Amino acid sequence: MRYHKYLKWFAVASTIGMLLILLGGALVTKTDSGMGCGRHWPGCNGQLIPDEITPEVLIEFSHRLVTGAVGIFILILSVWSWRSIGHIRETKFLSFMALFFLILQALIGAAQVLWGQGDFILALHFGISLISFASVFLLTLLIFEVDKKFDADKIIIGKKMRWHTIGVTIYSYLVIYTGALVRHTESELACTDWPMCRNGDFQLPANFWEWIQMSHRFAAALIFIWIAIIALHAYRNYKNSRIIYWGWIIAFILVCLQVLAGASVVLTRLNLYLALLHSLFVTLLFGLLTYMVLLISRSRQRNK
Repeated sequence: MRYHKYLKWFAVASTIGMLLILLGGALVTKTDSGMGCGRHWPGCNGQLIPDEITPEVLIEFSHRLVTGAVGIFILILSVWSWRSIGHIRETKFLSFMALFFLILQALIGAAQVLWGQGDFILALHFGISLISFASVFLLTLLIFEVDKKFDADKIIIGKKMRWHTIGVTIYSYLVIYTGALVRHTESELACTDWPMCRNGDFQLPANFWEWIQMSHRFAAALIFIWIAIIALHAYRNYKNSRIIYWGWIIAFILVCLQVLAGASVVLTRLNLYLALLHSLFVTLLFGLLTYMVLLISRSRQRNK
């Protein structure tokens, strides 16, 4: 139907908008622009539209505008999807998740501006935004399946792959949290070498910030190894299932890019563009992992 065509374009725009929110939030954090509008929300420095524009004000206020605009998009997308493809079992759940977590991340951001929050609470902000992004991303994929519904019965996934997929997706959220904690505790350069912390030698962290940094590196190393194992398993056992095979190959490529970007951020002493790429890669990886979980929920099970 013609309205499905418009819904597809609207869903793509909403997904891109969510990606801009995530990268904008990362930019706010990495440039220390969180207080660009002072302790005022939703206004900026006591005004609806600030008349004095500094780099910090521009970054923070632009992020708020994008979040507000995309929030309206997500609301429309959720209602439109609910009414148009509500017969697909995942639609209503994803519509609710997309809107709920977008509102939640906006409220956490507002609470930080108005009252301030601890680093461990702030670290949840990026992860909550990721859940909203993943929901919008999956909803978009469902919309694109309307004309030719993906036949999940033809996908047969073994028990081993099922547990790997669910486990690594949950674990990825822990990795993301530790990465956000590195940023919010300003531990990015607590260790100036890579992969070791200091002088290229193995040493136990000497302070709180080094522990935060090295804990994140250890968590990232584990997810790299885990996804490499899953990709190898997919290569050996799922060549006849292109979506599973290529899904895990792409996941491995993304985790490699994420590790390289993370190392480059440290070695270049927090290059902003590399830091944003690091956030982009982890966002795309998390979205892909949630899609693999969706496929598992639709598929049949085989013995291996």
